[in-house]
Amino acid sequence: MALFGFGLETGVGEVDDLLRHAEQADRAGLDLVSLSDHPYFADRLDAYAALGVILGRTSRVTAAVNVTNLPSRPAPMLARTITSLSALSGGRVALGIGAGGLWREIAKLGVEHRTPAEAVRAMSEAITLVKALSGGGAPVTFEGEFYSVDGLVPAAAAAPPVWTGAVGPKSLAVTGKLADGWIPGHAADWLSPRFAESRPVIDQAAVDAGRDPGEIATIYNFPGRITENPLASPRDDDGRWIGGSPEQWAGELVSAVRDHGAAGFIYFPVEDGTSTDSALGRWGNEVVPAVREELARG
Repeated sequence: MALFGFGLETGVGEVDDLLRHAEQADRAGLDLVSLSDHPYFADRLDAYAALGVILGRTSRVTAAVNVTNLPSRPAPMLARTITSLSALSGGRVALGIGAGGLWREIAKLGVEHRTPAEAVRAMSEAITLVKALSGGGAPVTFEGEFYSVDGLVPAAAAAPPVWTGAVGPKSLAVTGKLADGWIPGHAADWLSPRFAESRPVIDQAAVDAGRDPGEIATIYNFPGRITENPLASPRDDDGRWIGGSPEQWAGELVSAVRDHGAAGFIYFPVEDGTSTDSALGRWGNEVVPAVREELARG
């Protein structure tokens, strides 16, 4: 069954909205809430500090950082953070992870600049370590190019699902080799050229690693308007989704799951004059139940 999520606010001045919407998503029965990670910006909340509070204020919904800024979070400590959150929340956490993009800003944190190729190799090591340091077992010794641990005992908590925000071919290949899911960049959807060009790279890398490509979920960041009345066309002239009525959304998402193998959707409201409370209400109380009902019919 597909996952349905909501993208939360991350501003320091948006704390009340962030927590209210997380609780609203939890009450509505959504599967996931997510928030972005930009620790170099003073007006943004630290993503993992916020994640802990969100998990403490909710009881059912899974939470994830979409996606973790890996260069600012050393992989062994990221593993400890994510397994601790899993233990505290009863497993209600997923790990979104990225190689890092805004290097001019990242460097302000005192992090050494990595080339794109180095950043991808570091992401590969990080995924390997997070999985190795989860689920108990024998002490782990790992000597990598970027990270190393010596006889470190894994946490008892099971490894969370690991979803990458891969864009380039090398990071897409790492996704196919090691990850459990992929969140396409730039809010690309199943009809986009980005998906058509990128997903085969993931699938081939999975096959080369002896994995079933079907095990790697595609979860979409999916912005748009939810209107009371249908739009003449829910996509613009370039084919990009802009939204429509709950019925139009439901039809689109059912098709995405059945015809294109979509595994999940994280909804982001757009600025169209509708309050976030109302947009989230329509998503959680109208669109998502309609999609779930139709998919349950088989």
